[in-house]
Amino acid sequence: MKKFISWNVNGIRACSGKGFLESFESLDADIFCLQETKLQAGQIELDLPGYHQYWNYAEKKGYSGTALFTKEEPLNVTYGIGIPEHDSEGRVITAEFADYYFITVYVPNSQDGLRRLDYRMQWEEDFLAYIKKLDKKKPVIYCGDLNVAHKEIDLKNPSSNHHNAGFTDEERGKMTAVLSGGFTDSFRYFYPDLEGIYSWWSYRFSAREKNAGWRIDYFIVSDRIKDKMKDAKIHTDIFGSDHCPVELDIDL
Repeated sequence: MKKFISWNVNGIRACSGKGFLESFESLDADIFCLQETKLQAGQIELDLPGYHQYWNYAEKKGYSGTALFTKEEPLNVTYGIGIPEHDSEGRVITAEFADYYFITVYVPNSQDGLRRLDYRMQWEEDFLAYIKKLDKKKPVIYCGDLNVAHKEIDLKNPSSNHHNAGFTDEERGKMTAVLSGGFTDSFRYFYPDLEGIYSWWSYRFSAREKNAGWRIDYFIVSDRIKDKMKDAKIHTDIFGSDHCPVELDIDL
């Protein structure tokens, strides 16, 4: 069985000062992915014995960025999705293994006033085309901060957030398109009706203390391997970021 972890660390240098390595070691994942690393090459040296490290940096300093750490060396690793408009922000790393593709992704935020919603819609179309193309060759597992709460059950205050980034009809519709297009949300597969479990809380308004959160971090798998999944977890007890780690256990 394999254990996969995904965590938006909201700046790996900041998170490293808040117990990142201790959490990393205790979780002991086969693959551990980061989003929003917020650094450039050479700005941190993480000593992770037994892991191969892959980093994708945004051109803009202190912004976005992803990383993938894996015990098993991949057959191949690629960065981005092959579209220059999208690939300057360090948002995607794809690792190919013998029997599957594994992707970490940090989906663009539509931002205040939805000023980036149109761009986000184009990103969603292009990313879905990318994973469907891979899925024709091998099953796909992708994880990360997808910047959308899919259903009302996935956030504390749905009624007041319908026109806010991460819970617009447009963004939720794109997630529906993914899940009706051959892919499964691992957490809801196991816990379709579980309420009050979130992966992100605003730093404002004591949101985490009040558990006024959103579930926007996911593991999504190709439908044809969903029966191989054993469990999906959200580690709400782990601090160090405004997000907590999410987990997939799967028998590959």
